[in-house]
Amino acid sequence: MDVDELALFPRRAHGMALEALTDTRVVVINGARQVGKSTLAQAIARRTAGSREIYLDQAAARAAARQDPDGVVHHDGLLLIDEIQRVPDLLLSIKREVDADPRPGRFLLTGSARLLGLRDLPDALPGRSETIELWPLSQGEIEQSADGFVDAAFRSGPDLKVPASTLRRADYLDRALRGGYPEAVHRPTHRRRARFFESYISDLINRDVRQVSDIERPTDMRRLLNVLGGRMGGLAVIDNISRDLGLPGNTVRRYIELLDLVYVVRRIPAWSSNTTTRAIATPKLLVVDSGLGAHLAGLTPSRVTDITAPIGPLMENFALGELARQLTWSEEPVRLYHYRDRDQVEVDGILERASGEVIGIEVKATETVRADDFRGLRHLSRKLGDRMIAGFVLYAGRQQLPFGENMHALPLSALWETTAVTG
Repeated sequence: MDVDELALFPRRAHGMALEALTDTRVVVINGARQVGKSTLAQAIARRTAGSREIYLDQAAARAAARQDPDGVVHHDGLLLIDEIQRVPDLLLSIKREVDADPRPGRFLLTGSARLLGLRDLPDALPGRSETIELWPLSQGEIEQSADGFVDAAFRSGPDLKVPASTLRRADYLDRALRGGYPEAVHRPTHRRRARFFESYISDLINRDVRQVSDIERPTDMRRLLNVLGGRMGGLAVIDNISRDLGLPGNTVRRYIELLDLVYVVRRIPAWSSNTTTRAIATPKLLVVDSGLGAHLAGLTPSRVTDITAPIGPLMENFALGELARQLTWSEEPVRLYHYRDRDQVEVDGILERASGEVIGIEVKATETVRADDFRGLRHLSRKLGDRMIAGFVLYAGRQQLPFGENMHALPLSALWETTAVTG
């Protein structure tokens, strides 16, 4: 994807990065491969007078950076360094440079792994940098719609009003199967997207993972990816995954941590409070891109029409992924959790803001909603009282429907078609 394509898919991170550069010495754009980090950073650099660009995927640039890191980073204007994790020792030189000249907007870095988790990474940037996470495209970025559900939900609570939807279940499934990698979005057929996902997986294992850790058997990593695809939206129970693969639990745990580090999976932490003492602590597994997760799980447009296909987990992963994307730009300081207790009462997503209030989210892959779909949300509401602002069931239907005090069913499209309430 080149700079011109940024106009086709405007990224919300673009404005965030520009704002950060006005008051922060080092801005890091971090995220998975193929989500558009380089495109975004390049667009910013080429619109900034006096900027310079270094791309560490070029052998000559890497060699120069390793030979003379202090000389490479010395520059008066904005310096873009792409794929900084390839030469992490540059960070010590950047630290010395910005300590000597603390003007904001000195460095724009990109990376395909969480920098603080990189092996042998020098502790260089705390207090000097701001990190912006770039996920695969959100539905709002693809369709150029509002993407304001999280802020609107907290500001309006049970009075939230969302647009009616024209989408049906099949439309949502198409979006979930497509995912949000720009290259996959561009490809016109499932067959062509499948070729992209296979290439992506190969590069991920042979390049990204090996940049941050040695793995003994790449074939085991691929087997693990397939198992995780089949378990997306479920609990990340290491013992069960270990048993399925015939691998030691420590190996499985380390490999999942590596996949988290390179932005392939996220572990959504379990939520609990002193009023929910029976809650379990196991995190839930989220595949960062629903299209990649569906590919790993063997889900295709024909397969998802089978009544036995695991559509529920796919749609849950899709919806929670949209929420997770929004948390990177929402005004509200909100974190995403899930809830399940020993009595098998569960809530797919818990949004909690810093002041302690929560919004509960359930995801259903059906075009109808039943009162029983609110069971987990009502359980939490009884436990939390006024702390629970509202409970929403996101479903594949078209209308917003009331289901009792502070409870509503909403079309899934509300996630990206709701406008944030200002003020």
